[in-house]
Amino acid sequence: MGSRFPSHQLSNGLYVSGRPDQPKEKTPTMSSVAMPYTGGDIKKSGELGKMFDIPMDGSRSRKSGPVSNAPSRTGSFVGAPSNSGQLNSVSRGSVSAGGVPGSASLKKTNSGPLNKHGEPLKKSSGPQGGGTAVSRQNSGPLPPVLPTTGLITSGPITSGPLNSSGAPRKASGPLESTGSMKLHNAAIVNNQAVTHLSQDDEYSFRKSFPKPILWAIILLFVMGFIAGGFILGAVRNPILLVVVVILFAAVATVFTWNTCWGRRAITGFIASYPDAELRTAKDGQFVKVSGVVTCGNVPLESSFQKVPRCVYTSTSLYEYRGWDSKAANPTHRRFTWGLRTLERHVVDFYISDFQSGLRALVKTGYGARVTPYVDESVVVDIHPSNRDMSPEFVRWLGERNLSTDDRVMRLKEGYIKEGSTVSVMGVVQRNENVLMIVPPPEPFSTGCQWSKCILPASLEGIVLRCEDSSKIDVIPV
Repeated sequence: MGSRFPSHQLSNGLYVSGRPDQPKEKTPTMSSVAMPYTGGDIKKSGELGKMFDIPMDGSRSRKSGPVSNAPSRTGSFVGAPSNSGQLNSVSRGSVSAGGVPGSASLKKTNSGPLNKHGEPLKKSSGPQGGGTAVSRQNSGPLPPVLPTTGLITSGPITSGPLNSSGAPRKASGPLESTGSMKLHNAAIVNNQAVTHLSQDDEYSFRKSFPKPILWAIILLFVMGFIAGGFILGAVRNPILLVVVVILFAAVATVFTWNTCWGRRAITGFIASYPDAELRTAKDGQFVKVSGVVTCGNVPLESSFQKVPRCVYTSTSLYEYRGWDSKAANPTHRRFTWGLRTLERHVVDFYISDFQSGLRALVKTGYGARVTPYVDESVVVDIHPSNRDMSPEFVRWLGERNLSTDDRVMRLKEGYIKEGSTVSVMGVVQRNENVLMIVPPPEPFSTGCQWSKCILPASLEGIVLRCEDSSKIDVIPV
């Protein structure tokens, strides 16, 4: 034929418009209804209608729901959107038994239309080139369109159970206890805004006392004992040895007193230190500020009691070592309590000054140097006889892969939650309109407290002081 439109001859000798179909594997069809002969009319020819994008007579958008026993329509479905979520396609079959070409069959499939090589077409959000109209496809049921609320939910959007229509259900409820605990611990460990404190950050008289002075005192006493023993053996005069022994006993008593009562003396010093007013504080001045705590961008949660919106949390597990029991740590001595595990974290927070009412940002996060003096309460006392009566404690040990054998254990927990009253010691820093309290560049010395026989102690970083805010007694078991 001399027409400028492509055409081909069928097996029965008829010429029809359009290019011949590529042979492909036949699939079972739901129904096959013969279409009337078009006679070359463009408006009635499905192939020419596709090429010239002419809307067919009677073509309508398919409604939602599966197609079953529906009569075929003249022409092809061009760009008809499907809202049912199922992929429907119109395939042109072979010539029917009356010599009528262009018989169409409707089939329901979940794999989408096939290309000329028999392979499934890739999904596309718009029509593709090549003169072929592609229907809009969905791989499954559409989730309901929810209004934007601005709430932050835990986990990705597609996580969680499915709803009745099969779509992922968005939820911000609690996750499974063990999984949520692992995610919570991982989030705290990997968050740079959280400062992780260890036992070395606590006050210790042995650590705070200057090492050169300590070794000098030890050397002097060694020399005194040697000289006193030599004089006693040479001239039979024990005076020097007695003096050295008395001095050694006095120094040992002072060191023991400071070791036992040093922390209480430090807290007393912090309480007696005068509060400064932030309104008149100068830039770079070392001050003590007392006020109410407000959480910053990263609030914390206590480990055992799950107290929300905290700025400081501390959970410590102690074990008592008897004669034949196991040690909690390498330095644990017999007949004493030893620290087995410690979880202590602190973040940046705000404090509202009682004196002036101003609010300052306390920079205790991002690895800042902090010396905490926060009271802890005994939460659980466990003995081999009452271990099974505290399932929460057993669960807490299991989450940290700690053994639950026959040990005498004690769990202490302390925290500073939002609304608590604290005292902060640090250096004032003014940056434009932002008032901050930052760690001092050098350790702060408390000086000698002669009335209490307390030697000077060094306080490094920001000092946090908070009395027991939990007020929790030992859990009865």
